[in-house]
Amino acid sequence: MAFDIDRFARDSVPVGWDDLDLDVFRDEPLPPQTLRTLRYMCDVEYHTVCYLRDMLVTPSRRDGEVSAFMTMWNREEFWHGEALAHVLGLHGITVAYDEVKARRVKLGWRDRMSPVKQSVLSNLAGKDFVAVHMVWGAVNERSAAAAYKRLAALEAHPGLTALLRRIAGQESKHIAFYTTQARARLAESPRAQRLARLALRTAWQPVGSGISSDAEVSHVMGQLFAGPEGRKEVDAIDRHVAALPGMAGLTIVADALERVAA
Repeated sequence: MAFDIDRFARDSVPVGWDDLDLDVFRDEPLPPQTLRTLRYMCDVEYHTVCYLRDMLVTPSRRDGEVSAFMTMWNREEFWHGEALAHVLGLHGITVAYDEVKARRVKLGWRDRMSPVKQSVLSNLAGKDFVAVHMVWGAVNERSAAAAYKRLAALEAHPGLTALLRRIAGQESKHIAFYTTQARARLAESPRAQRLARLALRTAWQPVGSGISSDAEVSHVMGQLFAGPEGRKEVDAIDRHVAALPGMAGLTIVADALERVAA
C-alpha cells in the first residue's frame, strides 16, 4: 500500500499529554535508571534537526515526497522531545535549549563537517543515495519505536506508559514511510542495494551514538534490550531490515547490541 504523504502532512499534530494525569509522578516518581534513559531519548529527539540539516545537502532534498516528509517528521520528533522534557521537568530535571545547544557545540569539528561530508558522499552516489537514506531511516525509526514500547512495558507506570505509546504511534507512521520508500527504491536498483548494504554493515550504530557517550549508549541498550524479551525486539527489527530487497542476512541491531554489551 502506498504511503499517503498528503494525508500524513495534513494530519500531523503534536503528541498530546494535556489529558494525561502526569501529577502521578509526584507520588510515583520514576527510578533513576529510567530517568537516565528518558534523558537520552529526549536528547536524541531534540537533535533530529541536525540529522535533517545533513539530509538537506543530499539528493533527498530534491524529491518532493521525501522533502515533505522530512519537514513534518522533524516537527513531530521535536514535539516528542518536548513531551519527554516535560516529564523530566516534573522530576526536577531541566532540559533547556541552551544546554542542548551546548551539547551540539561539544561535538566539535565532526558535527560542523558532517554536512560537508554528507554532501560529497551522497552526491557521488546520486539518486541511489535516497534509497540508503530511506533504509537508514527505517532502521532508526524501528529502533526508536521499539525503545519506547519496551520502556513502557518495563515501567508499566500510569503516567508514563500512555505517553510513550502515543510517541511510538507517531513513530510507526515514520516507519511506514521509510519502509515503503526503501522497498520501492531498492527493488529498482541493484546499485542502491549494494550501497545500502555497505552503509548499514559498516557504519550503522544505535540511535544517539553520535551525541552521547559510550556509557550512555550501553545503559540504554542494556536497560531496554537485554534479556529474552529485549532480544526478541532486536531480532524483530533485524528481520524487517533483512526482508528489504538486497538486505538478506543483515543483523545490524543484534551486532550493535553485542558490541555495546562487550
